Amino acid sequence: MSTIGIRCDAGARTGVGHLVRCVALAEELTARGVDVHFLSDLGGVTWAEAQLEQRGLPWHPAPYDEVGLVSAVQRLQLDALVIDSYTLPPPHSKAVRATGTTVLAIVDGDPRGQDADIFVDQNLDAVLDVGDVRLAGLDHALLRSSVRRLRPSAAPVSSFARTPKVVAFFGGTDAYRAAPQVARLLVDAAAPFEATVVAADASLRAELLTIPAGEGQHFEIIDPTDRLPELLADADLVVSASGTSTWELLCLGRAAALVWVVDNQIIGYERTVAHGYAAGLGRLGELGDHAVTTLRRLLLNPAERTALAVRGWAAVDGRGVERVADVLLRGRSPR
Repeated sequence: MSTIGIRCDAGARTGVGHLVRCVALAEELTARGVDVHFLSDLGGVTWAEAQLEQRGLPWHPAPYDEVGLVSAVQRLQLDALVIDSYTLPPPHSKAVRATGTTVLAIVDGDPRGQDADIFVDQNLDAVLDVGDVRLAGLDHALLRSSVRRLRPSAAPVSSFARTPKVVAFFGGTDAYRAAPQVARLLVDAAAPFEATVVAADASLRAELLTIPAGEGQHFEIIDPTDRLPELLADADLVVSASGTSTWELLCLGRAAALVWVVDNQIIGYERTVAHGYAAGLGRLGELGDHAVTTLRRLLLNPAERTALAVRGWAAVDGRGVERVADVLLRGRSPR
């Protein structure tokens, strides 16, 4: 097998989570000498486009229908197609698989009718009941090389000696404007911190700049950056949405406080918090006293931060992308 296509999308409302984990898989495949082509609608998100361009990954427009997708598979002489989408109509994957091309579908719980030889659900406690080959759970978390190389060799210990460093980010688009809400909660926690907050666009930056820090508190507002993994690796506490980035935080051994932003995040949020891998702040738009109290406790208690970090670090070893690539490259015989 030498050429693999990836059909995924990104956008202002879709977010970039699907793309990020597909990029992680593409990195592993190209490192093994595989040609990878993206068939994607990136919704004009500059950061998303840059992820492919920086890695030299060819990017083709997303085919309109299943006929176009099959045509692209044949034109590019793909040996396999990876699908990662909540909106792709099931006839697309069925049509590709009918040609004898191996299909791998990355899903989050509900397979949404997709037809595939291999299913991957990287989520905590995931259970798959479809597909001939089923790769489920955190052992298959798809993490970028920029994260994996920063994984500490031992579980980290949060420092008692410095003001806590906080990083707050909510994906490449922050479509639901979580960053300002969380920044206000941090201020209300009335504890010292040095916080770096990612502003996904100019309007979010403007709003964040109006939020006054309290005594002993400091905000730095930054644009989306490819240096985010390095910032995370140096953070004492990370506040983020309960999405695909959660597994990156666990791999890095970061103490995390999670918000669930959209309904499809609630299961992952509840499971992660129940296992003690992260603290839960609640649902965006309904964050209140519980979130403030939780943030204050984490900011003032390095031992609690360390306990979260240790449990999370042990849960995600960073090798999921290798395991998925191993299975995909073995493929399966055409029917």
